[in-house]
Amino acid sequence: MSRHARNRIKPGVINWRHLFAIGLMGAVFAALVVRAAYIQVISPDRLRQQGDMRSLRVTSTQVPRGLITDRNGEELAVSVPVDAIYADPKVVLEKGGLQDKRRWQALAEVLGSNATELMDKISSDPQRRFVYLQRQVTPAMAHYVKELKIPGIGLKRESKRYYPTGEVDAHIIGFTNIDDHGLEGIERTYDDLLTGQPGKRKVRKDGLGRVVESLGTLQVAEKPQNIQLTIDQRIQSLAYRELKKAVNYFDATSGSVVVVDVATGEVLAMANAPSYNPNNRSNVKPYQLRNRSITDVFEPGSTAKPIAMMAALEAGIVKPNDKVDTNPGWMRLGGRRVQDHSNLGVISLDTILQKSSNMGIAKLALSISKEQLLGTYTKFGFGSQTGIDLVGESSGLFQYDRPRWSEFELATLAFGYSISVTPAQLARAYATLGNYGLRNPLTIIKGLPHLPPEQIVKPQNARAVLHMLESVVEPGGTATKAQVPGYKVAGKTGTARKAVAGGYGNEYVASFAGVAPASHPRLAVVVMINEPQGDQYYGGDVAAPVFSAVMGGALSLLNVMPDAITPDMRVAAVDKEVPRG
Repeated sequence: MSRHARNRIKPGVINWRHLFAIGLMGAVFAALVVRAAYIQVISPDRLRQQGDMRSLRVTSTQVPRGLITDRNGEELAVSVPVDAIYADPKVVLEKGGLQDKRRWQALAEVLGSNATELMDKISSDPQRRFVYLQRQVTPAMAHYVKELKIPGIGLKRESKRYYPTGEVDAHIIGFTNIDDHGLEGIERTYDDLLTGQPGKRKVRKDGLGRVVESLGTLQVAEKPQNIQLTIDQRIQSLAYRELKKAVNYFDATSGSVVVVDVATGEVLAMANAPSYNPNNRSNVKPYQLRNRSITDVFEPGSTAKPIAMMAALEAGIVKPNDKVDTNPGWMRLGGRRVQDHSNLGVISLDTILQKSSNMGIAKLALSISKEQLLGTYTKFGFGSQTGIDLVGESSGLFQYDRPRWSEFELATLAFGYSISVTPAQLARAYATLGNYGLRNPLTIIKGLPHLPPEQIVKPQNARAVLHMLESVVEPGGTATKAQVPGYKVAGKTGTARKAVAGGYGNEYVASFAGVAPASHPRLAVVVMINEPQGDQYYGGDVAAPVFSAVMGGALSLLNVMPDAITPDMRVAAVDKEVPRG
């Protein structure tokens, strides 16, 4: 039966359904072939571009800002790694990151912000791919935010500038903004050198953000340069401490101290008060940011008298041992009066500086030509910048090219009026005097090229003036408080009334400028105290003690040999060294 049944089955024509299925499969295959040919041959660029847009990325190599150090390598400005908190609004919204209000409230609390404001920042533009929530957060904050695990919220590594010495060096170093660009001081002046260039690399990433292929370097990273200052941080700290103490004690408006190496013109210290903390500038006032040593000008008063004395010696009208008749202690010039505190009579050139005689120095100034007097002031750098190359430096106020000068103006110029200088300019002038007339530009960066020194006055005349200035700090002089135990000091006090509209007011600028050791000067120090209050406002009372402390400490730190050891000091030294039984 089965055999007969099989025999009754006859082969037939293929069913139309099979034909349809075969045709459909062929059509699909043909379409795929055509599509592949279209993609590979006719239009590959557009699709390749779309794929690259989804996978190709350019990554940057973070380059930290260069170091700033003092002359001994102590770090004054460093960059530390920190994190920034950012959001990808598109990812946050697509993954429902705004649903969990508790996490956003926790995020807002740690950032010191408002949760609603943070969420509005995300939802305001759903297509944005990047927005900062907070920059330069602490590691603890970064770790907390990471643990919140909010979709679309991430951390981006960046660097933050830190200043270990704080307010001590604030006016020299300056600071950077949140994007690490210099805004003040060395940070601003040498921003290009300190910044460098980050490296850039082209990579391909997968859907999870992982690098799957490196496609080459687009820009080679350029390392920033480190900058070494001429500042000696030990002397800088000493100068700032003594200056701040004096400004507070005399309730002064401000003050500056500049310390210069006589032989090289290198600035070893430049301190100002009041100062500020560059690591926390939330409450800093604009006036606190000024580097007063190079920006603020003042009439130097009697600290300018050695320059006028130098002009007279250079002109050859007097010799170091000559005398000047100051009788009767006053004189009228153009209806105005020039006078001393008392009639000093016939006095030596030493006494003119020792007693700070306006009459004596005025007569010397008027005995030489205007060109000789003004030319000497110009040679010592008044009216021009010091060469220190810092942003904001003032050239002072000195109209040396003015065609007409009255006798009274020339007389007052000799004792420090009719001219305004910066503390840095005055320090350069005294450094030149201490270098026996060899003038150097001031420098604050180690290794930078600068103009060679220039001999501007005769060395013997500079030595003569230095010898005269030694009497200023000796008994009978105006600055006995400037004495430095063990060292000879050559310096001059200055007490100048401050100019106001229509004349001079009741405020003073107290100053002292000098060099030591006088037998072979190593350092020049200028101290300026602006508007000291109370009965003590003379340079010999206010500025001279600061000079003594700073100069004495600096010479000790630099191991400079004393040049004025007295018998009592030798006995004291022996008693200190020899143990007693």
